Amino acid sequence: MNKGESGTVRHRKVFYIPGYDPFPPRRYRELFRKEGAVQANLSDYSLTTTGCPGDAVSFGWHAELQHDRQVSSADFSILVWSDLVRDSMKAGIPTTFWRMLQTIGVYVFSGAIFRLMRLRKGPVIAALYPIAMLLAQLAFALLCGWVIWTVFSNLWTGIGAFLGLMTTVWVLRWFRQQDRHFFAYYLMQDYAFSAQLKGGTPRNLDERIDLFAGHIADALRSDVDEVLVVGHSSGAHLAISALARLLRAGLVPANGPVLSLLTLGHVVPMVSFLPQARDLRTDLSDLSLSDQLTWVDVTAPGDGCCFALCDPVAVTGLQPDGKRWPLVLSAAFTQTLSPEKWKRLRWRFFRLHFQYLCAFDRPGDYDYFQITAGALTLGDRFSGRAPSKSRIERPLSKYTSVAA
Repeated sequence: MNKGESGTVRHRKVFYIPGYDPFPPRRYRELFRKEGAVQANLSDYSLTTTGCPGDAVSFGWHAELQHDRQVSSADFSILVWSDLVRDSMKAGIPTTFWRMLQTIGVYVFSGAIFRLMRLRKGPVIAALYPIAMLLAQLAFALLCGWVIWTVFSNLWTGIGAFLGLMTTVWVLRWFRQQDRHFFAYYLMQDYAFSAQLKGGTPRNLDERIDLFAGHIADALRSDVDEVLVVGHSSGAHLAISALARLLRAGLVPANGPVLSLLTLGHVVPMVSFLPQARDLRTDLSDLSLSDQLTWVDVTAPGDGCCFALCDPVAVTGLQPDGKRWPLVLSAAFTQTLSPEKWKRLRWRFFRLHFQYLCAFDRPGDYDYFQITAGALTLGDRFSGRAPSKSRIERPLSKYTSVAA
């Protein structure tokens, strides 16, 4: 029996894998510290957070939670791939538009976009937004250039054409500089990153996943009660792949810490529905069968940027005999957030996509801070819990082949 399978968790190691995010990892420590204090006050427990040294790959902090006279602690590490994200976002304006055309081609000619639309329209609309915004920016820039060309061509055709071209370029550059407001380039690079190999894993990301798996394997040999891996957004399928590699390599010790996986706000079908995503589909299938971990997947219909309540294994068309995971649950924002808070956040789509990591003023059994720093393992916390009745399991992917 693994440590922590029964009784309380005294000490836990938590690995958090972010989504496609260029920001430094300390952002997540500050989010945990700030929102954890709010949740502790609302839910009547004590939570303290202190920094601890990290390295070039992981960045962490220590948390201690006391609730009903039980004290538990957790050491957090961020498994960083923001450097890869920043590198992919360095593309200039022409390259971004070229990647946009390539990404459209991948999703349209594979048929994935139409199958994803039948699954959940919200995240597909989110994927179409950067395309529409970039095309609108290009149209506006061309219009401005045409106006300048028309005005100045009456004086001298050559000057008019030159100034029109310069105006078009200047407007496009201005939009690029203001992308913190529009998110068009950011989101376009996100989808292009996943589509660049038609669902295959880029070499630099593949190497990073191996590195993540190595960090998790080290923790599984340590004296903790639970190793909890949390994958958010695009980080969900990285977490799935890292753990699947550990399982296949036999690196999950039978008498070691309890191994748990929590995926939040996943966008797995954006990759698993693509023709070359054989490795990811293999990882999904292997993980869904394993009795060496607990896998809980939490999404919310109010989060328009994720495939809410979609079982990532089942909708991809992978239904192996003996499938155990994931347990698909809803964070139910309309119930776990007060009407006032829901009204404030309802149209703030990016903020809602991070709500899983934040405080709920009407928390149910999903409390991110109790899950990551509290006294129960993930399996114990949701033991006996039935999956959401609204979950989607209909297989829709055209591509179901797995790695040989």
